[in-house]
Parts: sequence; C-alpha cells; structure tokens
Amino acid sequence: MEPGRPGCLERKPERCREKMKTLTGTRFGDIEYDSEQTLQFPEGLIGFPHLHHFIVMPQTKPGPLFWIQSVEDAALAFVLTDPCGFFLDYAVTPDAGERAKLGIGDEDDCLLLAVVTVPPDRKITLNLAAPILFAPKTNRALQVILEKTSWQTRTPLPAA
Repeated sequence: MEPGRPGCLERKPERCREKMKTLTGTRFGDIEYDSEQTLQFPEGLIGFPHLHHFIVMPQTKPGPLFWIQSVEDAALAFVLTDPCGFFLDYAVTPDAGERAKLGIGDEDDCLLLAVVTVPPDRKITLNLAAPILFAPKTNRALQVILEKTSWQTRTPLPAA
C-alpha cells in the first residue's frame, strides 16, 4: 500500500466498499473483488482481444497452477503457471516496447507465465510459444508471440 493512500487497514471501510464489485455466474460462483486490483491486459489475450481485466483467484490447493477469471466475460477463466519451474532453460526477455506497454523500466521485475491446457486425457500442456509477461509493479500483463522459436503452443510437461 502506498504511504498516504487510504486503504482498508486504515479504518476507511466506506472507501473499500466503493471499490468492491461482484462478478456473478462464474465457475467459482459469485466473486467479490476490488476493481482497482484486477490484473490488466492492455491488449487482451490472443484470441480474446476484448478481455482486459482479470481477477487472480485464490489458490484452493497447493501447487504451481492458478486461475485468472475474466471480469468482462464471466464464462471465461484460464489456468496459468510459471513455466520456469518445469522448463529450466525457458527464458523470455521483454523488449523496450513491451516494457513500455507494461509501464516498467529496465530494472523492474517482469515475470513469465504460461497458459495451461488440461484436456480430458489429463496430458497437461503449456503454451510456451505465446507466454504472458507480467509486471508486478503495475499489475499489467501482455501475451506475446515468440518468433523463430522451437517452443510450441501445446508443449507437454516434461516426464517426472
């Protein structure tokens, strides 16, 4: 929390209620969320350019996977993970244009995320050809398409 900025912990519950919204009809039931704390995709996601705001859902089970729920479309949610925990040689460095879109400088953190697919046969894959760059400082994210890469959109998890 920024110094001098009122928040819930500063006994200003009326301000907190003003920012809180409810999203209904999701796979998670009704979700109450702070509209100022959504994960922002300024350019949307590939195939979903109209989706710009997501709620990061609290994890209910321990593990590397987590959900993001679209605010604009209650029927859409995606599973994400840190791909570097599965592929130690996977690395993507954002260029200056991507850093500008994320609102960060060269010294600011930029984390990598990948969209996870869990098909009926449970053979989980990660989209490593189009990772998500996430800037914790600004709570912004971009999905980028890697050019000239051997990584695939449905990269199987490595054998355990």
